[in-house]
Amino acid sequence: MTLSMKIFLLVVIILLVIGGSLFFLHNNFFQSPGQNVREYKQKYVKGCIGEGPVVLNSPMKYEDIGIIIPMGMMVGGHVTPIDHMYFQPAIFNSPPDSYDVVADADGVINSIGLEGQPVSDNSNVTHYNKYRIIIYHTCDFYSIYNLITNLSPRLVKLVGKIAPGSTQRVSILIKKGELLGRIGAQTLDLSVNYDKITLPGFLNPSSYDAEDWKIHTVDPFDYWRPEVREKLMEKNVRSVPPYGGKIDYDKEGRLVGNWFVENTNGYKGVNPSAYWDTHLAFVYSEIDPSFVIISLGNFAGEAKQFAVKGNTPDPADVSLSSGVVKYELVEFYYMANGKIWDYMSMAKNISLVGRDQVKGTVLAQLIDSRKVKVEVFPGKTASEVEGFSSNAKIYGR
Repeated sequence: MTLSMKIFLLVVIILLVIGGSLFFLHNNFFQSPGQNVREYKQKYVKGCIGEGPVVLNSPMKYEDIGIIIPMGMMVGGHVTPIDHMYFQPAIFNSPPDSYDVVADADGVINSIGLEGQPVSDNSNVTHYNKYRIIIYHTCDFYSIYNLITNLSPRLVKLVGKIAPGSTQRVSILIKKGELLGRIGAQTLDLSVNYDKITLPGFLNPSSYDAEDWKIHTVDPFDYWRPEVREKLMEKNVRSVPPYGGKIDYDKEGRLVGNWFVENTNGYKGVNPSAYWDTHLAFVYSEIDPSFVIISLGNFAGEAKQFAVKGNTPDPADVSLSSGVVKYELVEFYYMANGKIWDYMSMAKNISLVGRDQVKGTVLAQLIDSRKVKVEVFPGKTASEVEGFSSNAKIYGR
């Protein structure tokens, strides 16, 4: 099997894992549109103490971590930048339950959920689960763990059997370094959130009511204790700050950032099974942020991500005075140490490379400081596109 085929199969596996988790998360956790954060805490977070951030430790042993992929990736139905980082185990295709996952600080577990029905790995023999755990270290600073394949014996004893596709609200004290469960055959997803911080690059926070933790996502590298941060930086494939990645890019009166088709409930969308269909993002690569990425919820019927041929114009420079701009879409890959990066091996200074063949063209025109007219033309080059047709859509923040 050639290297390119191996990379293709790996990406397919990652897409399957991410896609299933994406649907489950959106429809089973924190669905509290418009709910006041304080009201939510009073109802669901029992036993939390104090406010403000705490110093964090690693959620895994250093030797068990292969690489860390930062926040901000866009892949498949993850059309807007992903709000968590990926801890990829030392052996990605390891059996389930191969690696310990521990609490990164003292706190109280307020919910444990289980995604859907267990699925089979490539051998069709071993089955694995995907648990999600939220730990409140204080009453406004918390960690969200996802894709844990098995819970610790203590947690199993306390929560019993969790029905697939459901979440149990709990109040379980947990100590720093205590075993939460194990992972294998997939990544550990981790986000850290601080309710007193609202990311400025989300111009309309209410658009994210369906996943209201998202706007409070912070960079874990800012909270890990110094010696932990130094060791985890050695595993991080992003070489430029912010080292944990970036997910909020909106700028008033500029094209850059996330967009949603008008009157489609923002991030929530209108179709629960494909809510991302109405999403759009003009942002940057999570690994090589010098390159523009256009992420489309619907490109010829599926969610797709592309680089921009020529990497211009920069969406941060596109304003009302720019008029109609054209972007030619190309597929891309990453290079490291003179060869195609396989998304598995540790590397630094990874660079994005756009392919030559144009897969389509996007027309965009800001018509208001928070409205943009967009049309996608799959299979056409910029020279083949004269202007908008009746298929153009209006997006807002």
